[in-house]
Amino acid sequence: MDSVKHGDPDAGDRSLTIVEPLNTIPEDNAYTKKTISFYLAFLALNISVFVVSLDATALSVAIPRITQDLHGTTLEAFWASLSFLLAVVITQPLYTGISEVLGRKAPFYTAYVLFFIGSVLFAVAKNMRVLIVSRVLQGLGGGGLDVLSEVILVDITTLKERPLYLGLFALPMAGGGICGPIIGAAFSEFVNWRWIGWMNLPLVATGVVLAYFFMHLRPVDGSYRSKLQRLDWSGMALFTTGCILFTLPLSWAGAMYPWTSWKTLLPFLIGSAVLVAFAVFERHPMEPLFPYRIFYNTTAVVTIIGATIHGVLMYSVMLFTPLFFQSVNSEAPFPSAISVLPASASIIGFSIISAVVIEVVRKYRWIIISNWVFSAAGVGLWALWTGSSARSLTAGLQILAGAGIGTHFTVLTIPMQANVKKVDDGGVAAGILVSFRLFGGLIGIAISTGVFNNVFERHIASIQTLPDELNNLTDIKEVIGFIPTLRLSQFDGEVLQQVIDVYQTSMKAVFLTLAAFGALGFLTSLLTKEITLENEDKGRQQFDGTEKP
Repeated sequence: MDSVKHGDPDAGDRSLTIVEPLNTIPEDNAYTKKTISFYLAFLALNISVFVVSLDATALSVAIPRITQDLHGTTLEAFWASLSFLLAVVITQPLYTGISEVLGRKAPFYTAYVLFFIGSVLFAVAKNMRVLIVSRVLQGLGGGGLDVLSEVILVDITTLKERPLYLGLFALPMAGGGICGPIIGAAFSEFVNWRWIGWMNLPLVATGVVLAYFFMHLRPVDGSYRSKLQRLDWSGMALFTTGCILFTLPLSWAGAMYPWTSWKTLLPFLIGSAVLVAFAVFERHPMEPLFPYRIFYNTTAVVTIIGATIHGVLMYSVMLFTPLFFQSVNSEAPFPSAISVLPASASIIGFSIISAVVIEVVRKYRWIIISNWVFSAAGVGLWALWTGSSARSLTAGLQILAGAGIGTHFTVLTIPMQANVKKVDDGGVAAGILVSFRLFGGLIGIAISTGVFNNVFERHIASIQTLPDELNNLTDIKEVIGFIPTLRLSQFDGEVLQQVIDVYQTSMKAVFLTLAAFGALGFLTSLLTKEITLENEDKGRQQFDGTEKP
């Protein structure tokens, strides 16, 4: 192909623009044989996303036990998860921007080192403060491993063949989500939760070795000094400052300070203003973190919105579903991990199924739209759960929600990739999508936590005669850390049931809030346009290791 015609799918006159790709691929590219180096490099990327997914979800089910062992508060428990996501959200656009200028491999190895150090620190933590610091370091590394794995996958595959590899990529991503809660529960209940950190080390070592020897990417031209000068340093500073100020007050609103307090509103408003300033500033840098050209039409914008809402649902569900079964059903960590297995299994299953369907039908619009219905309805119906709900009801509704959440893992990447005008923007588009998904996760956990705290605080106050042993529940900071004690308590049955009902009511409010986000995702997805997937171009950092049969 000498050139590729890219049309703006949302343009009224359907006009076509001719764009010259930087790299041209022969017509028989579909039949290009992959070398063993390609598959081993692909395995390295799979290990990277698996270890991040495994680590993130293992903590969710073990956090009550960790909080109890380290004498932490509920606020510290939520921060153990929130700090990881905050670090990931802040660093992902930075990793993407830096890798566009310096190349993918150096940032990729840096991410591995930070994740390794964070895992060791987590395993030896003696208090919640050290544990939170370790989670920050893991997030600084995990953000790079997560986003660069998907960016590199885009580099080494064409849009035409990408649905197949995205489907395979969903295996470790969702597989970590399945294994994480079970492994985390098993370690925290039967061995020691510190092994959640130690288990990462052999995985990290294997991933580094495979990446070093087999991930042969074309280097970016230019001297090191000229590359550093092209980096969007001012944009990085604005984004980091704005993101921190925007998200921190969401985490403490209703727990440390009221929503109407100036200590909540002031940093939130300043953070919002800084992010707006960042968005305006991004018109000017030579290599912006968020290039305007990526957001050039409606389909790109609504796909980004969809990825953000997908993160809101997915990460909030991963945190609160095990806590529901531990508090309302009085399950220990390991049985609670088994209880959430239907959601985890359906997420991985539908991630793969959706990729196969797109590979066959070569369409994605109605798959996206229909699965927002499953996501919203599935999570919303979780509000029907009680401590006496049949296993078939809890499992069936988890599968319904998992169908939507799992499908969006794979499918939302496709329209984002199909929308880029230049093939070299494929990696940036993938990085931006992943960043917004994680940003949504951060916002989702913050909002869900705020909803949980406010509803719990209001309803626990309505119980008139709490025994002295339960007085800690009047302090919202102690609610999550108290869950293991609640399960083993010998309090009066009527009072205990009232407390469990408060947990159930608070969880119900969280699920309904997430359902509302899912409904918003459905409405925005209606604006998605169908774009051809038959593009065989590769970007400038493509894999140097294919051969013709």
